[in-house]
Amino acid sequence: MRLIFMGTPDFAVPTLIELAARGHEIVAVYTRAPRRAGRGMELQPTPVEREARRLGLPMYTPKSLKDSAAQSALRAHDADAAVVVAYGLILPKEVLQAPRLGCFNVHASLLPRWRGAAPINRAIMAGDVESGVTIMKMDEGLDTGAMAMVDHVRIAPDMTAGELHDRLAPLGANLIVRTLAALERGSLVLMPQPEHGITYAAKISKDETRIDWSKPAPNVHNHIRGLSPFPGAWFEFGGVRVKALRSIRGDGSGAPGRVLDEQLTIACGEGAVRLLQVQRAGKHPMPAEEFLRGTPVKAGGTVA
Repeated sequence: MRLIFMGTPDFAVPTLIELAARGHEIVAVYTRAPRRAGRGMELQPTPVEREARRLGLPMYTPKSLKDSAAQSALRAHDADAAVVVAYGLILPKEVLQAPRLGCFNVHASLLPRWRGAAPINRAIMAGDVESGVTIMKMDEGLDTGAMAMVDHVRIAPDMTAGELHDRLAPLGANLIVRTLAALERGSLVLMPQPEHGITYAAKISKDETRIDWSKPAPNVHNHIRGLSPFPGAWFEFGGVRVKALRSIRGDGSGAPGRVLDEQLTIACGEGAVRLLQVQRAGKHPMPAEEFLRGTPVKAGGTVA
């Protein structure tokens, strides 16, 4: 099929690779424009742009798709369908209608649960025991389109957002390939999303990343793993910001933020969590044991 691919982050790369490997003609790749990042503030291409250039695919990085010139350029590709994976720009009605068979989105949740920008993080932060990928035919709503295919993944009790991301990305690639095969055969069946169970996965804001030790231990644990590895849940010790990247349920209780032992077990509002992996500001992630060798955290102390 003649396809337009639209995506930006690492999550979208396996889908782009799989579509190319299956012999689809990818006539255009749309991604976000490079942004300045790092110590040198150099322009950094998106993961999708890097992969598209490796594959020798034509690249487009419009700042918006709302103007008529961008929409005309997109229609000129004469695509059968568009595949959209975490692109990051709103697709107006004119764009959604441009491909002959429509635009299909690879969404990292079991819709209608966790519509929106951060479905992987929100699922784990909420303590969900299941996630998955939904392929939907896009409409003008926020992840409201009819569903084409769904696949499920169990969320283990200590699984991080990064680990779930890495499970769902190749799953989405496989599912969209199956969807396009059915679409090409004319056998694809679309089902409307259920009207119950709708939740929204708002983008993670900086002001919600700090750990609130007054919450029960299960909530703190889910908060830590739901924000790991990025942007990272954090606390302060001795005036230094420390990210908590991996935790398990700990033993004991005490005032919220109290250090209960010399293995970095921290009391919560109810129960405790034990930190297994942390990252000091400006440093690499490290096991808690290594962190404690350089930063003694004694039982009876507190973190904030």
